[in-house]
Amino acid sequence: MFNFKEIVSATLILFAVIDILGNIPIVIDLRSKYGKIQSGKASLAAALVMLIFLFVGERLLNLFGLDVASFAIAGSLVIFIIAMEMILGITLMKPNPKASSGTIFPLAFPMLAGAGTLTTLLSIRSEFMVQNIVVAIVLNIIIVYIILKLTPILHKKLGTGGEDVLRRIFGVILLSIAVKMFKTNVFGG
Repeated sequence: MFNFKEIVSATLILFAVIDILGNIPIVIDLRSKYGKIQSGKASLAAALVMLIFLFVGERLLNLFGLDVASFAIAGSLVIFIIAMEMILGITLMKPNPKASSGTIFPLAFPMLAGAGTLTTLLSIRSEFMVQNIVVAIVLNIIIVYIILKLTPILHKKLGTGGEDVLRRIFGVILLSIAVKMFKTNVFGG
């Protein structure tokens, strides 16, 4: 049975964790590194990862002898590296010359469907009915797709200077998120 209140709550929680608006500078940066981002492919890949993780995530981690905290720590380290690239204007994760874009890695995973999103899915599963979470995932993926499609327009509006400032500001925010994820999962808060 669908519950409107649960759908709205789960949608807002996932929207905050996915933080597609905060990821706009990262998407612009990925477009400049790789030349193109396939918005539909990234959105579908992120949705698929989220849906699979919603249903089998904890069992999958257990299969590898991992817990949610270890997964979140690994994700926080990847996010930390991406944040440092943004802040310092350097490239640590070199684009794969054989890859046509950064669509799947690092955009779909770990930026959109990363450790924070996946651990959040496990957390809200204990609070909300699964069908309501699925609707929330679909709604968020529609929003993500629209924003990914709009990034070239935003890129033109911001210009190089505005883009650089925005990238560094969001790099610091992303770095803070990575540190918080690491701290929470290593020290418990």
